[in-house]
Amino acid sequence: MIETYRGVVYPYQLDHMGHMNVQWYTEKFDEANWHLFSRAGLSAAYFREHNKGMAAVQQTTKYHAEALAGDLLQCRSGVTDIHEKTLFILHEMYNTETQKLIATTELICAHLDRETRHACPFPPTVRDTAKLLLIKPD
Repeated sequence: MIETYRGVVYPYQLDHMGHMNVQWYTEKFDEANWHLFSRAGLSAAYFREHNKGMAAVQQTTKYHAEALAGDLLQCRSGVTDIHEKTLFILHEMYNTETQKLIATTELICAHLDRETRHACPFPPTVRDTAKLLLIKPD
């Protein structure tokens, strides 16, 4: 897995329970997504040049520990599978100081033609690059 995000939990990201609200986990995982996409050849330039995009069609998040104000966070990410039009992704969020697993999210993302608004095949170069990011199962 590769590092795709580093950040901090700010006080404004806390909920009434005193830990990071679920919306911020999603935001941090989303930022990690764009870094992983770029490493797979799905950069902002690629999307603009080819009028393509990505859309999450399914996301499953599991919360393992609380993230508190001031905690430093890191996401590590990888591709678990790639199909003709879809990318399967795993992100793991850790407390950088303790290395404790905070949360995981698994996504299924579709490659989109932004003009037709339908899923379309990945180009061979993207498929080949994404395969280099495949995570080996334990």
